Amino acid sequence: MPRYALLVEYDGAPFVGWQRQTTGLSVQQVLEDCAAPLNGGVPAATQASGRTDAGVHAEGQVVQIDVAADLPPLRLREALNAYSRPHPVSVIAAARAPEDWSARFSCIGRSYRYRILNRRARPALLAGRVWHVPQAVDAEAMHAAAQTILGRHDFSAFRAAACQAKDALRTLNQLDVRREGDEILVHTAARSFLHHQVRNMVGSLMQVGLGRRPVPWVRQLLDGRDRTLAGQNAPAEGLTFLTARYPAPLDWC
Repeated sequence: MPRYALLVEYDGAPFVGWQRQTTGLSVQQVLEDCAAPLNGGVPAATQASGRTDAGVHAEGQVVQIDVAADLPPLRLREALNAYSRPHPVSVIAAARAPEDWSARFSCIGRSYRYRILNRRARPALLAGRVWHVPQAVDAEAMHAAAQTILGRHDFSAFRAAACQAKDALRTLNQLDVRREGDEILVHTAARSFLHHQVRNMVGSLMQVGLGRRPVPWVRQLLDGRDRTLAGQNAPAEGLTFLTARYPAPLDWC
């Protein structure tokens, strides 16, 4: 059975997340069901480079899919996009993948962006895409605090209680905070992240940005490994999965 890689973008607002669930519609269900006409009438098996929670968006999610039909990648892309309407899921590109390739386990790097709208007026055009924080925020202080937790550490302080990872050791390669007008952008990259790690880090950094905690506090949280002492879990709508990296490039079309 041919294996393909899909480069997918989606609006996470109407979904219960990436993964199939019994409680509502997921991005995975949309793609698998849309591929059924190409797979003998049954939903096709998929796997994503990274699972996203309800409300989290994606610009560069990479999805592995196996279908019975042996199609050129371009035709597969067009067919999936035709069947997926009117859902806010779009296959941007497709590629053939080796039989032993895995969207999840072959991935060597993932990156996310978190958007914060920092102004008094509530968002209209950006509603559902940003965390609206009307109080004054010091983005430079947030960035300084972020730099103190780069590297390989136990990130238990920023881990969801329901996280199923075997341990909390992760290597954080990037955690940058910068202001662009009324927006504060947080970019982060690592080989892998714990459940809710990005949103928990952003929520704690916001405590520094609002002046409620000093810059060294975020590193103290990390070293203390106690999630109950950290900041809030930042809202899902501000988070977007940006990219997934692999050792060998895929031939997208």
